[in-house]
Amino acid sequence: MQRMKMMARMKLGMALGLALLLSACATQNQAARDEVGQPQVPATLTMAEADAKLKQVSIERDAAESTYAARELECYDKFFVNNCLDKAKETRRLILVRLRAIEAEASHFQRAESVRLRDLDLARTQQDARDELAERTAAAAKTVKVVTPEAARPVKPAGPTLAERQAQHAADLRQQAAQDAADAPRRAAREANLARKQAEAAKRQQRVADRLAERQKTAAAKAARAAAAAKAPPPPIGDN
Repeated sequence: MQRMKMMARMKLGMALGLALLLSACATQNQAARDEVGQPQVPATLTMAEADAKLKQVSIERDAAESTYAARELECYDKFFVNNCLDKAKETRRLILVRLRAIEAEASHFQRAESVRLRDLDLARTQQDARDELAERTAAAAKTVKVVTPEAARPVKPAGPTLAERQAQHAADLRQQAAQDAADAPRRAAREANLARKQAEAAKRQQRVADRLAERQKTAAAKAARAAAAAKAPPPPIGDN
């Protein structure tokens, strides 16, 4: 009987040592991956490509959160709960790091491209104004035939005047501002959805932490009872 108790204690000690070793290895692997840095993201070339990237990031982020939640519940059915949870968290972290890098690159391209197109449109308007001024200056330098007031007829410009182009440009800016205002509710809805998902993730993590604390408390109580039983003197053996 004493020998069986000693063997049980040895097995329990070996199991606890193996759990600590696996936990230390997981911590070292995570630190090594953290030193790699941000992932490389292919450059975005068009606005359509940027929009597609941002849409894909949203889809993959939701999928990663759902996968992590499912994996989190599965871990509690395994023997090494902490090791399983660490692996699930590390997988989700790597996915989110990659998605944040893609999202940042695509958003930066959208902002830079919008500024470039706006500057290009302004430069084109200014060049048109300079060309029109040069044409009028050249026409004024030529000899103008004098006609009587009755024969004079207003000359219709061949194209839109500078004032008309400026008015059109202002109208385009107003239209863009109206479009931005119309898109504001959708942006607000996306931000609210993201905040909701983050809050749900925080609640899930709290539930997981509570369950883990309860399991650790139960395991500690069992270990204490086993240690007390191991220290108790063996029952006396009667005479045969």
